[in-house]
Amino acid sequence: MNSIKIENYTAVFGESFTLNNINWTLEPNQHWVITGANGSGKSALSAILAGAGDRISGSISGLPKHIEIVSFEAQAELIERELKKDDADIMDVISEGTPVREILEEGKAIYPEFDSALLDQLVAMFKLEPMLDRSFRKLSTGETRKIMLIRALANNPDLIILDEPFDGLDAASMQLLQDLLKSKIDAMAMVLVLNRFDEIPDFITHIAYTDQGKLQHSVDINNKQAYDDLYQLLHLKTTELSVPATDLSDRPPALNPNDPLVRLTNIKVAYGDATIIDGLDWTIEPGQHWQLSGPNGSGKTCLLNLITGDHPQCYTNNIFVFGMQRGNGETIWQIKQYIGYVSTALQWEYRVSISLRNVILSGFHDSIGVYTKSTDKQKAVADQWLALLGMKDRANEPYNQLSFGDQRLLLIARAMVKHPTLLILDEPCLGLDDINRQLVLALIEKICTSGDTTVLYVNHHAEDQISGISQFKQLEKLDAQSS
Repeated sequence: MNSIKIENYTAVFGESFTLNNINWTLEPNQHWVITGANGSGKSALSAILAGAGDRISGSISGLPKHIEIVSFEAQAELIERELKKDDADIMDVISEGTPVREILEEGKAIYPEFDSALLDQLVAMFKLEPMLDRSFRKLSTGETRKIMLIRALANNPDLIILDEPFDGLDAASMQLLQDLLKSKIDAMAMVLVLNRFDEIPDFITHIAYTDQGKLQHSVDINNKQAYDDLYQLLHLKTTELSVPATDLSDRPPALNPNDPLVRLTNIKVAYGDATIIDGLDWTIEPGQHWQLSGPNGSGKTCLLNLITGDHPQCYTNNIFVFGMQRGNGETIWQIKQYIGYVSTALQWEYRVSISLRNVILSGFHDSIGVYTKSTDKQKAVADQWLALLGMKDRANEPYNQLSFGDQRLLLIARAMVKHPTLLILDEPCLGLDDINRQLVLALIEKICTSGDTTVLYVNHHAEDQISGISQFKQLEKLDAQSS
């Protein structure tokens, strides 16, 4: 690859974000990480290499012919493309969606350099053979990310741009990917967008730091002093934490304090001949905070859906939640009124165009969007959360124009706003930079010690443990666990 030169470049993204006067040179044999706070422009900086944004001024020269980009935005676009197939269906025929195999091989007809042998190698490496004929839309978040990464690598680009490539991957898959990328550094240039300093691969040569739409620092990773200064910049002090109170009138009916919140007995979940969970017992007592861990495909999301009532097999299992035995006439809303929930799947579903304040207010109504008039007290609580998240002056901005990380922070506030009896956080730090990640972890710790909310925290990163959590549940894939 030749040198890529970006000179005095200004570009607009949507109606609310601008990259300003970017000057950046990527030399041959350099591999970059772009980092910065949520909304700082790091994803936009990487995306202009792939032609994104509307150029206002400046120039980019030396771009290679074939560039691949993998990002949360690209993932959302692909999922959206699959969802639109349902909209196009006629005669009430529901599309099964595109098989994984076809998604992976789309580049074969486009790129002469498409590497079929590498594709087969990557599929085997990540043990994805069983899902090649499955619908892409039915994959988990981690599985979807793996498919997109494999496809991009098999297309054999000159430059590959990976925006948060390790988020949603378990530790084993993350190490596999790091080793794989390292083996390709002589074949393709790499630009990675990362929030977490501890995920920077050892083959990275340079770091770019963005802030407020500007490229503020370009650091050679071997310059220890500059590297340490940049690390400190990413760990600026957070606001003093104080969890906003909520109006007691927004709380659901009190539960019997002698009952467990959740009791799962001899749980089994199977799809045809494939058994995901078998013989699982689990009890969650009030005030007993849990961390749930396990590799992709071990059934974590399935288990959460059994608790929330979003899984059809909850009625065929022995499940007791919030004083109710499932299958005895209770409604799903009787259950959900006690739950706050944050997940990547919720973020994909939360596609309404409403203000930041209304996203938080929707937590009072357990809805996607606001369709009920909010009280003055509820609005005041929502504004307190916005102030805590550093978004007080952005209350009326549209949610769908936020960065991925800022959207996640807002959904966490939405889940916490009623101080729910059970707060389920499914990978809450996914897509967050170090500063906001520390903020989120501290907030969860405050909730753990507040005395009125039980936390169920799902994650892959062992270092993200919270001092208030003392109970741990580890799931393994069924073929590796003893029932």
